[in-house]
Amino acid sequence: MGEEPLAIDIDSAPGERTDPRLVRCRLCGRPLTGAASRRTGLGPSCDAKLHPPGPDVRTRRHEVEQDTLPGV
Repeated sequence: MGEEPLAIDIDSAPGERTDPRLVRCRLCGRPLTGAASRRTGLGPSCDAKLHPPGPDVRTRRHEVEQDTLPGV
């Protein structure tokens, strides 16, 4: 009896190498290398664009003139 042919991946084009560990950014498509980036699916710059840091409350504080308390 003859040997069975090897399985061929139909989805990949000939000569195109598909690396199953390669993870690309969902926003820009660049390859991700960091563990946290690979976990979230976003690179650091794209993650900063989608999730900007909150406003710094300390910079909004200012002194307010108040009347003195009666009896002080």
